[in-house]
Amino acid sequence: MKQYAYYPGCSLESLGKNYHISALEVSRELGLELKELEDWNCCGATAYFPVDELLAYTLVSRNLAIAEKSGLQDFVAPCSACYKNAYFTNSYLQKDADLAEHINYALEADNLHVNGTMKVRHLIEVFIEDVGIEEIQKKVSNPLKGLRVAPYYGCQLVRPRKAKEDVENPQYFEGLLSALGAEPIEYASKTRCCGGSLIITNRKAALDMVHKLLQDAVKNNANVIATTCPMCNVNVEVYQSQVNREFGTDFSIPVMYFTQLMGIALGIEPKRIGVGASMLSLAQSTVS
Repeated sequence: MKQYAYYPGCSLESLGKNYHISALEVSRELGLELKELEDWNCCGATAYFPVDELLAYTLVSRNLAIAEKSGLQDFVAPCSACYKNAYFTNSYLQKDADLAEHINYALEADNLHVNGTMKVRHLIEVFIEDVGIEEIQKKVSNPLKGLRVAPYYGCQLVRPRKAKEDVENPQYFEGLLSALGAEPIEYASKTRCCGGSLIITNRKAALDMVHKLLQDAVKNNANVIATTCPMCNVNVEVYQSQVNREFGTDFSIPVMYFTQLMGIALGIEPKRIGVGASMLSLAQSTVS
Protein backbone atom coordinates (compact mmCIF):
# COMPACT_ATOMS: atom_id res chain seq x y z
CA MET A 1 0.00 0.00 0.00
CA LYS A 2 1.67 3.20 -1.17
CA GLN A 3 1.66 6.06 1.34
CA TYR A 4 1.23 9.75 0.59
CA ALA A 5 1.72 12.90 2.66
CA TYR A 6 -1.88 14.10 2.73
CA TYR A 7 -2.72 17.77 3.17
CA PRO A 8 -6.52 18.13 3.53
CA GLY A 9 -6.58 21.92 3.95
CA CYS A 10 -9.00 24.00 6.00
CA SER A 11 -12.16 23.52 3.93
CA LEU A 12 -12.12 19.75 4.33
CA GLU A 13 -12.54 20.17 8.09
CA SER A 14 -15.85 22.00 7.66
CA LEU A 15 -17.94 22.56 4.51
CA GLY A 16 -15.84 20.12 2.50
CA LYS A 17 -15.92 17.35 5.08
CA ASN A 18 -17.71 14.96 2.73
CA TYR A 19 -14.83 15.45 0.28
CA HIS A 20 -12.36 14.44 2.99
CA ILE A 21 -14.41 11.41 3.99
CA SER A 22 -14.89 10.20 0.43
CA ALA A 23 -11.21 10.81 -0.43
CA LEU A 24 -10.09 8.55 2.42
CA GLU A 25 -12.66 5.83 1.66
CA VAL A 26 -11.90 5.72 -2.06
CA SER A 27 -8.15 5.74 -1.44
CA ARG A 28 -8.44 2.73 0.87
CA GLU A 29 -10.59 0.94 -1.70
CA LEU A 30 -7.86 1.52 -4.30
CA GLY A 31 -5.07 0.36 -2.00
CA LEU A 32 -3.60 3.77 -1.18
CA GLU A 33 -2.92 5.31 2.23
CA LEU A 34 -3.30 9.05 2.75
CA LYS A 35 -1.28 9.94 5.85
CA GLU A 36 -2.45 13.31 7.12
CA LEU A 37 0.35 15.73 7.97
CA GLU A 38 0.71 16.44 11.67
CA ASP A 39 0.15 20.05 12.77
CA TRP A 40 -0.48 21.36 9.26
CA ASN A 41 -1.59 24.99 8.79
CA CYS A 42 -3.71 26.97 6.34
CA CYS A 43 -2.06 27.53 2.95
CA GLY A 44 -3.51 31.04 2.62
CA ALA A 45 -5.90 29.93 -0.13
CA THR A 46 -6.41 32.58 -2.83
CA ALA A 47 -6.71 35.58 -0.51
CA TYR A 48 -3.40 35.76 1.34
CA PHE A 49 -0.88 36.07 -1.51
CA PRO A 50 -1.92 39.63 -2.53
CA VAL A 51 -1.63 40.70 1.13
CA ASP A 52 1.89 39.43 1.94
CA GLU A 53 3.51 37.23 -0.68
CA LEU A 54 6.59 36.20 1.31
CA LEU A 55 4.54 35.27 4.37
CA ALA A 56 2.10 33.37 2.15
CA TYR A 57 4.95 31.33 0.64
CA THR A 58 6.24 30.69 4.15
CA LEU A 59 2.84 29.37 5.26
CA VAL A 60 2.81 26.91 2.38
CA SER A 61 6.47 26.01 2.89
CA ARG A 62 5.82 25.03 6.50
CA ASN A 63 3.45 22.32 5.27
CA LEU A 64 5.98 21.20 2.67
CA ALA A 65 8.70 21.08 5.35
CA ILE A 66 6.52 18.87 7.56
CA ALA A 67 5.89 16.61 4.56
CA GLU A 68 9.61 16.40 3.76
CA LYS A 69 10.31 15.52 7.40
CA SER A 70 7.86 12.60 7.15
CA GLY A 71 10.13 10.88 4.64
CA LEU A 72 7.34 10.48 2.07
CA GLN A 73 7.85 11.62 -1.51
CA ASP A 74 4.40 12.77 -2.61
CA PHE A 75 2.54 15.77 -1.18
CA VAL A 76 -1.14 15.26 -2.05
CA ALA A 77 -3.88 17.88 -1.81
CA PRO A 78 -7.56 17.36 -2.73
CA CYS A 79 -8.28 21.11 -2.81
CA SER A 80 -7.31 22.75 -6.10
CA ALA A 81 -6.29 26.04 -4.42
CA CYS A 82 -4.10 24.20 -1.89
CA TYR A 83 -2.63 22.12 -4.69
CA LYS A 84 -1.81 25.18 -6.81
CA ASN A 85 -0.21 27.04 -3.90
CA ALA A 86 1.89 24.05 -2.87
CA TYR A 87 2.90 23.22 -6.44
CA PHE A 88 4.18 26.69 -7.26
CA THR A 89 5.80 27.25 -3.86
CA ASN A 90 7.66 23.94 -4.16
CA SER A 91 8.80 24.90 -7.64
CA TYR A 92 9.96 28.40 -6.61
CA LEU A 93 11.92 26.96 -3.68
CA GLN A 94 13.97 24.96 -6.18
CA LYS A 95 14.59 27.92 -8.51
CA ASP A 96 14.90 30.92 -6.19
CA ALA A 97 17.70 30.56 -3.64
CA ASP A 98 16.98 33.98 -2.10
CA LEU A 99 13.31 33.10 -1.51
CA ALA A 100 14.31 29.75 -0.01
CA GLU A 101 16.78 31.47 2.32
CA HIS A 102 14.17 33.93 3.61
CA ILE A 103 11.61 31.16 4.12
CA ASN A 104 14.01 28.85 5.92
CA TYR A 105 15.10 31.68 8.20
CA ALA A 106 11.45 32.03 9.28
CA LEU A 107 10.99 28.26 9.61
CA GLU A 108 13.92 28.01 12.04
CA ALA A 109 11.55 29.24 14.75
CA ASP A 110 9.58 26.02 14.28
CA ASN A 111 12.70 23.85 13.94
CA LEU A 112 11.85 23.14 10.31
CA HIS A 113 13.69 23.37 7.01
CA VAL A 114 12.33 23.06 3.48
CA ASN A 115 14.20 22.01 0.34
CA GLY A 116 11.44 21.86 -2.26
CA THR A 117 11.98 18.15 -2.88
CA MET A 118 8.36 16.97 -2.62
CA LYS A 119 6.37 15.90 -5.64
CA VAL A 120 3.20 17.99 -5.30
CA ARG A 121 0.08 16.37 -6.73
CA HIS A 122 -3.68 16.77 -6.77
CA LEU A 123 -5.65 13.77 -5.56
CA ILE A 124 -7.22 13.17 -8.97
CA GLU A 125 -3.72 12.90 -10.48
CA VAL A 126 -2.78 10.23 -7.95
CA PHE A 127 -5.80 8.09 -8.81
CA ILE A 128 -5.29 8.39 -12.55
CA GLU A 129 -1.50 8.12 -12.68
CA ASP A 130 -0.69 5.72 -9.84
CA VAL A 131 -3.73 3.44 -9.85
CA GLY A 132 -4.61 3.89 -13.52
CA ILE A 133 -7.84 4.17 -15.46
CA GLU A 134 -7.89 0.49 -16.43
CA GLU A 135 -7.36 -0.68 -12.85
CA ILE A 136 -10.07 1.64 -11.55
CA GLN A 137 -12.45 0.34 -14.22
CA LYS A 138 -11.77 -3.24 -13.08
CA LYS A 139 -12.81 -2.31 -9.54
CA VAL A 140 -16.14 -0.76 -10.58
CA SER A 141 -19.00 -2.88 -9.22
CA ASN A 142 -21.78 -0.35 -9.61
CA PRO A 143 -21.25 1.42 -12.97
CA LEU A 144 -22.83 4.85 -13.32
CA LYS A 145 -24.66 3.91 -16.51
CA GLY A 146 -26.83 6.61 -18.04
CA LEU A 147 -25.48 9.34 -15.75
CA ARG A 148 -24.45 12.43 -17.70
CA VAL A 149 -21.73 14.18 -15.70
CA ALA A 150 -20.26 17.64 -16.25
CA PRO A 151 -16.60 17.36 -15.18
CA TYR A 152 -15.71 20.70 -13.63
CA TYR A 153 -11.94 21.17 -13.49
CA GLY A 154 -12.16 24.80 -12.43
CA CYS A 155 -9.39 27.30 -13.12
CA GLN A 156 -6.83 26.30 -10.48
CA LEU A 157 -6.40 22.59 -11.15
CA VAL A 158 -5.03 23.28 -14.64
CA ARG A 159 -2.82 26.26 -13.74
CA PRO A 160 0.33 24.22 -13.11
CA ARG A 161 1.09 23.46 -16.76
CA LYS A 162 2.44 19.94 -17.20
CA ALA A 163 4.30 18.56 -20.20
CA LYS A 164 1.98 17.23 -22.93
CA GLU A 165 -1.11 18.36 -20.99
CA ASP A 166 -3.80 20.25 -22.87
CA VAL A 167 -4.70 22.99 -20.39
CA GLU A 168 -7.33 24.46 -22.71
CA ASN A 169 -9.21 21.21 -23.18
CA PRO A 170 -7.99 18.56 -20.72
CA GLN A 171 -9.54 15.12 -20.94
CA TYR A 172 -8.26 13.13 -17.95
CA PHE A 173 -11.32 13.89 -15.81
CA GLU A 174 -13.51 12.66 -18.65
CA GLY A 175 -11.43 9.49 -18.87
CA LEU A 176 -11.94 8.81 -15.17
CA LEU A 177 -15.70 9.36 -15.40
CA SER A 178 -15.93 7.04 -18.41
CA ALA A 179 -14.10 4.35 -16.41
CA LEU A 180 -16.83 4.67 -13.76
CA GLY A 181 -19.46 3.96 -16.43
CA ALA A 182 -20.74 7.55 -16.56
CA GLU A 183 -21.15 9.69 -19.66
CA PRO A 184 -18.97 12.83 -19.39
CA ILE A 185 -20.36 15.78 -21.29
CA GLU A 186 -18.34 18.32 -23.25
CA TYR A 187 -19.01 21.95 -22.32
CA ALA A 188 -16.96 25.12 -22.71
CA SER A 189 -17.06 26.19 -19.05
CA LYS A 190 -15.27 23.21 -17.56
CA THR A 191 -12.02 25.12 -16.91
CA ARG A 192 -13.52 28.56 -16.29
CA CYS A 193 -13.44 30.20 -12.86
CA CYS A 194 -16.43 29.78 -10.55
CA GLY A 195 -15.72 33.14 -8.91
CA GLY A 196 -13.81 31.68 -5.97
CA SER A 197 -13.61 34.05 -3.00
CA LEU A 198 -14.98 36.84 -5.22
CA ILE A 199 -18.35 35.72 -3.87
CA ILE A 200 -17.40 37.64 -0.70
CA THR A 201 -16.08 40.87 -2.24
CA ASN A 202 -18.16 41.17 -5.43
CA ARG A 203 -21.14 38.88 -5.17
CA LYS A 204 -22.86 40.10 -8.32
CA ALA A 205 -19.82 39.36 -10.49
CA ALA A 206 -19.33 35.96 -8.86
CA LEU A 207 -22.99 35.00 -9.29
CA ASP A 208 -22.73 35.91 -12.96
CA MET A 209 -19.79 33.50 -13.31
CA VAL A 210 -21.69 30.71 -11.53
CA HIS A 211 -24.76 31.45 -13.67
CA LYS A 212 -22.80 31.01 -16.90
CA LEU A 213 -21.26 27.76 -15.66
CA LEU A 214 -24.61 26.29 -14.60
CA GLN A 215 -26.26 27.44 -17.82
CA ASP A 216 -23.58 25.72 -19.88
CA ALA A 217 -23.83 22.44 -17.96
CA VAL A 218 -27.65 22.37 -18.10
CA LYS A 219 -27.70 23.33 -21.80
CA ASN A 220 -25.58 20.24 -22.46
CA ASN A 221 -28.00 18.03 -20.52
CA ALA A 222 -25.81 17.25 -17.51
CA ASN A 223 -27.48 15.32 -14.68
CA VAL A 224 -24.81 16.26 -12.16
CA ILE A 225 -21.71 18.45 -11.90
CA ALA A 226 -18.57 16.78 -10.53
CA THR A 227 -16.01 18.96 -8.76
CA THR A 228 -12.39 18.64 -7.62
CA CYS A 229 -12.31 21.57 -5.18
CA PRO A 230 -14.31 22.52 -2.06
CA MET A 231 -14.53 26.21 -3.00
CA CYS A 232 -15.87 25.35 -6.45
CA ASN A 233 -18.32 22.93 -4.88
CA VAL A 234 -19.64 25.58 -2.49
CA ASN A 235 -20.06 28.22 -5.17
CA VAL A 236 -21.72 25.97 -7.72
CA GLU A 237 -24.01 24.17 -5.26
CA VAL A 238 -24.85 26.59 -2.45
CA TYR A 239 -25.38 29.69 -4.58
CA GLN A 240 -27.76 28.16 -7.12
CA SER A 241 -30.75 29.66 -5.31
CA GLN A 242 -29.17 33.12 -5.34
CA VAL A 243 -28.35 32.73 -9.03
CA ASN A 244 -31.99 31.85 -9.64
CA ARG A 245 -33.18 34.98 -7.84
CA GLU A 246 -30.66 37.20 -9.62
CA PHE A 247 -31.22 35.86 -13.14
CA GLY A 248 -34.75 34.46 -13.01
CA THR A 249 -33.56 30.88 -13.62
CA ASP A 250 -34.62 27.63 -11.99
CA PHE A 251 -31.36 25.68 -11.66
CA SER A 252 -31.44 22.69 -9.33
CA ILE A 253 -28.61 20.54 -10.66
CA PRO A 254 -26.85 18.32 -8.09
CA VAL A 255 -23.16 18.93 -7.40
CA MET A 256 -20.88 16.16 -6.10
CA TYR A 257 -17.20 15.65 -5.48
CA PHE A 258 -15.55 13.34 -7.98
CA THR A 259 -14.53 11.11 -5.07
CA GLN A 260 -18.19 10.59 -4.16
CA LEU A 261 -18.99 9.44 -7.69
CA MET A 262 -15.97 7.14 -7.56
CA GLY A 263 -17.13 5.74 -4.23
CA ILE A 264 -20.61 4.96 -5.56
CA ALA A 265 -19.16 3.25 -8.64
CA LEU A 266 -16.77 1.24 -6.45
CA GLY A 267 -19.69 -0.02 -4.38
CA ILE A 268 -19.04 1.98 -1.21
CA GLU A 269 -22.15 2.69 0.87
CA PRO A 270 -23.30 6.25 0.01
CA LYS A 271 -23.56 7.33 3.66
CA ARG A 272 -19.90 6.43 4.20
CA ILE A 273 -18.84 8.97 1.57
CA GLY A 274 -21.11 11.81 2.64
CA VAL A 275 -23.73 11.45 -0.09
CA GLY A 276 -26.92 13.18 1.05
CA ALA A 277 -25.21 15.12 3.86
CA SER A 278 -25.76 18.86 3.55
CA MET A 279 -22.84 21.25 3.85
CA LEU A 280 -24.53 23.09 6.72
CA SER A 281 -24.98 19.95 8.81
CA LEU A 282 -21.38 18.92 8.18
CA ALA A 283 -20.08 22.33 9.25
CA GLN A 284 -22.24 22.30 12.41
CA SER A 285 -21.13 18.79 13.37
CA THR A 286 -17.49 19.81 12.96
CA VAL A 287 -17.86 22.90 15.15
CA SER A 288 -19.70 20.97 17.86
